[in-house]
This record gives sequence, structure tokens and C-alpha cells, in this order.
Amino acid sequence: MTASRGQVAIASDHAGVAVKRELIEFLASIGFTPVDLGPASTESVDYPGFARSLAQYVVEGKATWGILICGTGIGMSIAANKVAGARAALCMEPFSASMARQHNDANILVVGARVTGPELMRAIIRSFADSAFTPGDDGRHLRRVRAIEPA
Repeated sequence: MTASRGQVAIASDHAGVAVKRELIEFLASIGFTPVDLGPASTESVDYPGFARSLAQYVVEGKATWGILICGTGIGMSIAANKVAGARAALCMEPFSASMARQHNDANILVVGARVTGPELMRAIIRSFADSAFTPGDDGRHLRRVRAIEPA
């Protein structure tokens, strides 16, 4: 049995429920322990509450990182980034996901269920998961991350 790579919180709005179920299985298959923070049905919900809950969960250290899914990913990104300590990055391809981790120390990956297919989402998640923050040989990435933190 493979050791867990840590807990990953995942939440969506109604537009992301179906793909969220697929991604939960995918996360487990690559060694993570997914924590589903809702919703469970495709009945219309307001995304800000789910984004806020997941961001707080991650910032409090209850999960290694998180994934948010809504129709485009835009609303979830905006809402999650209102939580101090959350660094949510909307990524539509693997390179941006890797750079979000390496240069911005992103702790929440955001994807759009209506604009990104499940296969591409899996590649984006794998890239995000397999990347780590690099402060930069001169500390520039760390300096920039500190500069975006709330005062």
C-alpha cells in the first residue's frame, strides 16, 4: 500500500459536482486523501460559501492544499482569495499550475468545469501536485509571496 501524499480538500458549486466526483477518485488514485467539502447535489448553490470554507480549511492546515471547481473558476478564485493566507490560482493548463506552485506558493488550485475537460483537469492537478514552492536563488519568489499577503 502506498503512503498518503496528504489530504486535499475539494469543493465546488453545482456546476462542478459531477467532475468533482471524478477528481476525488483521481486524487485517491495518485496517493492523496480527498476531503469533500461539498456540495453533494447539482441543485443550485452559491459558490462564495464553499470557496471560503475550503480556503479556511487549507489555511488552518487541515489539508495540504485544495481544489475548487465552478463553471469558469473565476468566481471561486475571487472568493477564495478573500481569505487571509489563501493563494488560489485559476489554471487552465499544466504549465500555469506548476508555476502557481513554484513561484506563487499557491495552496488552492481552481478549475472551470465548463471550460476545461476532465482529462486536462487531471493533467493540471498532477502538475500542481508534483510541483513545490521554490523561493528563488535570490529569494525573489518568497519576497513576492510575502508582498501579496494582507497587511
